[in-house]
Amino acid sequence: MKLIASNIAVIRGEDLILQDVSFNVSAGEALIIRGENGSGKSTLLRAIAGLLPLEVGSFSIEDPTNGFGGTTHTDLCHYLGHENAMKPAMSVGENLVFWQEFAGQPHLDIDEAMDMVGLDGLQDVPFAHLSTGQRRRISIARLLISYRPIWLLDEPTAGLDAASEKQFSELMKAHLEDDGIILAATHIPLGLDSTKELVFGAIK
Repeated sequence: MKLIASNIAVIRGEDLILQDVSFNVSAGEALIIRGENGSGKSTLLRAIAGLLPLEVGSFSIEDPTNGFGGTTHTDLCHYLGHENAMKPAMSVGENLVFWQEFAGQPHLDIDEAMDMVGLDGLQDVPFAHLSTGQRRRISIARLLISYRPIWLLDEPTAGLDAASEKQFSELMKAHLEDDGIILAATHIPLGLDSTKELVFGAIK
C-alpha cells in the first residue's frame, strides 16, 4: 500500500498555508514532518484526515489493503491531534468503547490496549481524573482498538515521560512491521527506522 499526495495546496481563511506539496509513503515507512511553528505541519495532517478541504491537489491510495472496509483514503487513517478527543466526564473504558464502535474494524480489545500502554486497571476511572501523560497514553490506546493502517500523529509524544516515549516508539515500530504507515509531525526523534522526512519552512 502507498499513500500519495500530489501538488497539495490548502487555504485557511485568506492565508495560503500549503502549496505544491507532494510525497509518497509506502507500507512499512514513516514520514517525519518537520518545520517551525506555523509552517503547515498540523494543517497537512488535518487535510489528509479529511478535516480540512484541499484548494488543489489530491490524496490517493495505491494498492489498498485487501479486505479493508474503507472506501476512501480517510477511512484508512487514524488521526491523533493535539487534543486527546475524549469526553472528560466519561470513564476511560466508555471513551474507548465509543471510539472502537465509531471507527469500526475492531482490533485489540479494550483491556489489551490498556495493558499495551501500561494503564490496565483504569478502565472505570473518569478521563478527567487522569494526569496529562495518562490522558495521552489513553489516546494512544485508541490507535490500537480499531485497525486503520495509516496513523497521522501530531506531536504524539506531548505530555509523555521518557519511559512512555520509549513504549510508544515500540508500538509504532510494531505498526510499521505490520505494513502500517505513519506520518508524524514532531520536534523530537521518535526512534523509528525506515523514515522519510518532509521539511517545511516558516510561513512568511
